[in-house]
Amino acid sequence: MCLCFWKGWGSSVNWSISFEPLLSWTWLAIVLAPIILVAAVGIWFRQRGGLFRLAALVALAAALLNPVLLDELREPLKSVVAIIVDRSQSQEIRDRTSETDQALAGLQERLARFKDFEVRVVETGRAASADERAETRLFGALDGAFRDVAPSRVAGAIMITDGQVHDIPSTPAFNAPLHALITGKEGERDRRIRFEKAPRFGIVGKPLDLTYRVLDTGSRGGAVNVRVSVNGQQIALDTALVGQEMPLQLDIPNAGQNIIELSIDRLDGELTDINNHAIAIVDGIRENLRVLLVSGEPHAGERTWRNLLKSDASVDLVHFTILRPPEKQDGTPINELSLIAFPTRELFVERINDFDLIIFDRYQHRDVLPILYYDYIAEYVENGGALLIAAGPEYAGEASIARTPLMAALPALPTGEVIEQGFYPRLTDLGKRHPVTRGLDGSTSEPPHWSRWFRLIGIDKPEGETVMKGPDDRPLLVLDRKGEGRVGMFLSDQGWLWARGFEGGGPHVSLYRRIAHWLMKEPELEEERLTAAGRGMTLDINRQTMSDDPGPAQIITPSGKTMTVMLSAASDGIFNGSVETDEIGLYQVANGDLTTLAHVGPVNAPEFADTVSTENLLRGPTNATGGSVHRIEGTTGISLPGIVPVRETSAASGRDWIGLRTTDDSVLKAVTRIPLFGGFFGLALLLLAMGSMWYREGR
Repeated sequence: MCLCFWKGWGSSVNWSISFEPLLSWTWLAIVLAPIILVAAVGIWFRQRGGLFRLAALVALAAALLNPVLLDELREPLKSVVAIIVDRSQSQEIRDRTSETDQALAGLQERLARFKDFEVRVVETGRAASADERAETRLFGALDGAFRDVAPSRVAGAIMITDGQVHDIPSTPAFNAPLHALITGKEGERDRRIRFEKAPRFGIVGKPLDLTYRVLDTGSRGGAVNVRVSVNGQQIALDTALVGQEMPLQLDIPNAGQNIIELSIDRLDGELTDINNHAIAIVDGIRENLRVLLVSGEPHAGERTWRNLLKSDASVDLVHFTILRPPEKQDGTPINELSLIAFPTRELFVERINDFDLIIFDRYQHRDVLPILYYDYIAEYVENGGALLIAAGPEYAGEASIARTPLMAALPALPTGEVIEQGFYPRLTDLGKRHPVTRGLDGSTSEPPHWSRWFRLIGIDKPEGETVMKGPDDRPLLVLDRKGEGRVGMFLSDQGWLWARGFEGGGPHVSLYRRIAHWLMKEPELEEERLTAAGRGMTLDINRQTMSDDPGPAQIITPSGKTMTVMLSAASDGIFNGSVETDEIGLYQVANGDLTTLAHVGPVNAPEFADTVSTENLLRGPTNATGGSVHRIEGTTGISLPGIVPVRETSAASGRDWIGLRTTDDSVLKAVTRIPLFGGFFGLALLLLAMGSMWYREGR
């Protein structure tokens, strides 16, 4: 039995009776059952005093059952309402931000009038980290808003959004009314472009097949001009049919990251042009680099070059060693020799342009190559080829290749001097900043933490950049550009001492590999290089330079805004800078004469795949929960539906109103306990009942 009296909304008093028997229920049954049976028999046979006997037995039973009056003070709990506010970038188009703010303020004001609602506002819609895609995820935020709320206390949820939501569940698990208030205008038009197929990798210089599609909300078709740009340079103007998948083929120009951009013109009255661009980031992969290594004679150092180049999976090596030069004739017939004839014409005339790098390792002119072929090699360098001279004593002698037409391609001529003494190879001041030698292991200590060499070839007035030096600051490694090509000159044949671990060895692998790849124009080893990359919503800028201060970087954002970022020194020849941003898209970065592109945020983010506001996507989950969808655009501002508290079984929406459930849940604040048969009062009632029975039966 329970009596309940309410003292307004804020609290309530519940009166109830509870039994706390003095004996267990089993013993109560054993004691009271025979007595009740006797009393019932007496009443059945109408014995004198039967009613008094029954009353006395009831009083005894009540005393044993020990009834207690409970006075409970309870405070009703509020129903929880979640307002999910879409703050994604599509909500910043036109007046949607203002509409959202007005709708939020209006809802908070109306809900504040109801004391039985607790309001929770959750603003969401942007990616929280670099690993997340730029999607509007409102249902995930909705689950989080009610994570600590009992289902019976959930009043409902209201979403303020443009309707472009990307985490709509197939079957809503939400058990309360869900209402959606849609920003934006009806009949919006937007044209956009997107990639359908875009490989992540492509071979440099080879055609890459892609496909794309132009979509136009509110258009039935037509042709559109599409500008095709690679790494910021427009390379083609294509024509696309609206709605149809269009093919695109282009060549990948560079190794490493390549940004392919498709763009279309903005329409009059178009909602936004932010999705009039589509980006594909393709990593360019070089086919195996082809290297020709020609060793003038067998020596300890040629194995070092050969082993290094053969261990590089990106290099196809052709290696020849001159074992029997023309002056060493012993009369043995050619058909009895097991040597391979040096295919000079095939290598240096017919197929010279197939090689990315030619290395002359301790080679000297001994009529193995016709004198005209050196002119072909010089022309090969001038036209973009790469040449490395790994010099030994032969370079200083009478048969030096510097005395051939190849001298036009060489950065320095020999003096004829060969220095035979122990020395530590050291980096020059220029070499500490040059990407070929910068940061070599052991280079920062004095003396350097590597072994000595014992031979150096003297040269006179070197051109280009001297990045390593020997004794008395004599040039040891010279790098130079000739026309479109590059030349390197290593003026010692002692590098094999590092490979053999002499006196602890040295970083021969990284040094040799960097020299070879710089000559073959690897972008990472360029002296002057500007790169930028997106890290989450941060734009990181990296400047590689030989100067002491490259100055600030200028940035143009996707919306056309400009900003300046100061670059600070990270190490010798490396300057870095970064800037936080809230725009997703393609950024243009410039520093001095260098420019680059970088994409910040997810590529072709779903957030901008469709920016037209819609009621259709949220109709399914709202109808399934008994909620509704309302567009809040009005003729003089926004128009919000009315808010009505409803019971669980009542309808939760109408044409111009939305319903939110109320709850009957409460929390116990205090309990007062009053025993009904306790103390003298209970004893008096029991004695009165027993005395009345005795008096009546004694007459």
